[in-house]
Amino acid sequence: MRFVVQRVSKANVAVEGKIIGAIEKGFLVFIGVNNADTKEIADKLVKKLVGLRIFKDENGKTNLDLKAVDGGLLIISQFTLYADCKKGNRPSFINAGSPDMAEELYEYVIKQCQKEIPHVEHGEFGADMKVSLVNDGPFTVILDSDWM
Repeated sequence: MRFVVQRVSKANVAVEGKIIGAIEKGFLVFIGVNNADTKEIADKLVKKLVGLRIFKDENGKTNLDLKAVDGGLLIISQFTLYADCKKGNRPSFINAGSPDMAEELYEYVIKQCQKEIPHVEHGEFGADMKVSLVNDGPFTVILDSDWM
Protein backbone atom coordinates (compact mmCIF):
# COMPACT_ATOMS: atom_id res chain seq x y z
CA MET A 1 0.00 0.00 0.00
CA ARG A 2 1.26 3.44 -0.85
CA PHE A 3 0.21 6.84 0.44
CA VAL A 4 1.48 10.00 -1.25
CA VAL A 5 0.88 12.70 1.36
CA GLN A 6 0.92 16.36 0.43
CA ARG A 7 0.72 19.05 3.08
CA VAL A 8 -1.80 21.54 1.71
CA SER A 9 -3.29 24.88 2.62
CA LYS A 10 -6.39 23.80 0.68
CA ALA A 11 -7.51 21.04 -1.66
CA ASN A 12 -10.65 19.74 -3.31
CA VAL A 13 -11.86 16.97 -5.59
CA ALA A 14 -14.59 17.23 -8.22
CA VAL A 15 -16.52 14.62 -10.17
CA GLU A 16 -18.50 15.70 -13.26
CA GLY A 17 -17.87 19.36 -12.40
CA LYS A 18 -19.23 19.10 -8.82
CA ILE A 19 -16.92 19.39 -5.81
CA ILE A 20 -17.49 16.31 -3.67
CA GLY A 21 -14.76 16.85 -1.08
CA ALA A 22 -12.75 19.82 0.16
CA ILE A 23 -10.41 20.72 3.01
CA GLU A 24 -8.45 23.71 4.14
CA LYS A 25 -5.17 23.10 6.03
CA GLY A 26 -4.30 19.42 6.15
CA PHE A 27 -3.17 16.49 4.03
CA LEU A 28 -4.19 15.49 0.54
CA VAL A 29 -3.53 11.75 0.45
CA PHE A 30 -3.38 9.66 -2.71
CA ILE A 31 -3.79 5.96 -1.89
CA GLY A 32 -2.60 3.06 -4.03
CA VAL A 33 -3.47 -0.53 -3.15
CA ASN A 34 -1.88 -3.74 -4.41
CA ASN A 35 -3.16 -7.31 -4.16
CA ALA A 36 -0.91 -8.18 -1.20
CA ASP A 37 -2.39 -5.45 1.02
CA THR A 38 -4.46 -6.20 4.11
CA LYS A 39 -6.36 -4.30 6.80
CA GLU A 40 -3.36 -4.78 9.09
CA ILE A 41 -1.13 -3.01 6.57
CA ALA A 42 -3.74 -0.26 6.20
CA ASP A 43 -3.84 0.17 9.99
CA LYS A 44 -0.04 0.67 10.12
CA LEU A 45 -0.14 3.29 7.39
CA VAL A 46 -3.11 5.13 8.91
CA LYS A 47 -1.33 5.26 12.27
CA LYS A 48 1.78 6.67 10.60
CA LEU A 49 -0.31 9.14 8.55
CA VAL A 50 -2.24 10.67 11.44
CA GLY A 51 0.94 10.86 13.50
CA LEU A 52 3.06 12.60 10.86
CA ARG A 53 4.53 15.72 12.42
CA ILE A 54 5.07 17.92 9.38
CA PHE A 55 3.35 21.15 10.38
CA LYS A 56 5.40 24.00 11.81
CA ASP A 57 5.34 24.72 15.55
CA GLU A 58 5.82 28.13 17.18
CA ASN A 59 9.58 27.89 16.47
CA GLY A 60 9.14 27.11 12.79
CA LYS A 61 10.13 23.43 13.20
CA THR A 62 8.07 20.70 11.52
CA ASN A 63 6.89 19.25 14.79
CA LEU A 64 3.07 19.25 14.79
CA ASP A 65 0.62 16.60 13.58
CA LEU A 66 -2.85 16.96 12.04
CA LYS A 67 -4.66 16.98 15.39
CA ALA A 68 -2.42 19.74 16.77
CA VAL A 69 -3.28 22.06 13.87
CA ASP A 70 -6.93 20.94 13.54
CA GLY A 71 -6.13 19.79 10.02
CA GLY A 72 -8.31 17.85 7.62
CA LEU A 73 -7.75 14.90 5.32
CA LEU A 74 -8.74 14.62 1.67
CA ILE A 75 -8.30 10.99 0.60
CA ILE A 76 -8.17 10.03 -3.09
CA SER A 77 -7.81 6.53 -4.56
CA GLN A 78 -5.09 6.33 -7.19
CA PHE A 79 -4.23 2.95 -8.68
CA THR A 80 -1.56 4.60 -10.84
CA LEU A 81 0.72 4.67 -7.78
CA TYR A 82 1.45 1.06 -8.74
CA ALA A 83 2.39 1.86 -12.35
CA ASP A 84 5.28 -0.26 -13.59
CA CYS A 85 7.34 1.68 -16.13
CA LYS A 86 10.29 -0.73 -16.43
CA LYS A 87 9.49 -1.88 -19.97
CA GLY A 88 8.58 0.44 -22.80
CA ASN A 89 6.81 3.76 -22.48
CA ARG A 90 3.32 2.56 -21.63
CA PRO A 91 2.91 1.82 -17.90
CA SER A 92 1.61 -1.54 -16.76
CA PHE A 93 -0.80 -1.64 -13.83
CA ILE A 94 -0.50 -5.36 -13.12
CA ASN A 95 0.72 -4.57 -9.58
CA ALA A 96 -2.36 -2.51 -8.69
CA GLY A 97 -4.96 -4.25 -6.54
CA SER A 98 -8.08 -5.68 -8.13
CA PRO A 99 -10.87 -3.07 -8.13
CA ASP A 100 -13.12 -4.86 -5.60
CA MET A 101 -10.32 -5.49 -3.13
CA ALA A 102 -8.81 -2.03 -3.59
CA GLU A 103 -12.15 -0.30 -3.08
CA GLU A 104 -12.77 -2.27 0.11
CA LEU A 105 -9.38 -1.25 1.53
CA TYR A 106 -9.82 2.35 0.37
CA GLU A 107 -13.16 2.56 2.22
CA TYR A 108 -11.55 0.89 5.24
CA VAL A 109 -8.77 3.51 5.30
CA ILE A 110 -11.38 6.31 5.19
CA LYS A 111 -13.27 4.80 8.14
CA GLN A 112 -10.09 4.33 10.16
CA CYS A 113 -9.04 7.94 9.50
CA GLN A 114 -12.50 9.18 10.55
CA LYS A 115 -11.94 7.55 13.95
CA GLU A 116 -8.84 9.72 14.43
CA ILE A 117 -9.44 12.97 12.55
CA PRO A 118 -12.69 14.98 12.77
CA HIS A 119 -12.61 16.35 9.20
CA VAL A 120 -12.11 13.62 6.57
CA GLU A 121 -13.23 14.12 2.98
CA HIS A 122 -12.69 11.76 0.07
CA GLY A 123 -13.01 11.20 -3.64
CA GLU A 124 -15.11 8.63 -5.47
CA PHE A 125 -13.44 5.30 -6.12
CA GLY A 126 -13.03 4.60 -9.83
CA ALA A 127 -14.39 7.97 -10.94
CA ASP A 128 -12.74 10.45 -13.28
CA MET A 129 -11.76 12.97 -10.63
CA LYS A 130 -10.30 16.46 -10.92
CA VAL A 131 -8.10 17.29 -7.94
CA SER A 132 -7.03 20.84 -7.09
CA LEU A 133 -4.58 21.73 -4.37
CA VAL A 134 -2.29 24.35 -2.98
CA ASN A 135 0.74 22.42 -1.78
CA ASP A 136 2.08 24.06 1.38
CA GLY A 137 5.84 24.14 1.17
CA PRO A 138 5.76 22.24 -1.11
CA PHE A 139 5.87 19.33 1.30
CA THR A 140 5.28 15.79 0.01
CA VAL A 141 5.94 12.50 1.84
CA ILE A 142 5.59 8.95 0.55
CA LEU A 143 4.49 6.20 2.92
CA ASP A 144 4.98 2.73 1.45
CA SER A 145 4.19 -0.48 3.33
CA ASP A 146 7.23 -2.11 1.68
CA TRP A 147 9.44 0.41 3.49
CA MET A 148 7.89 -0.08 6.93
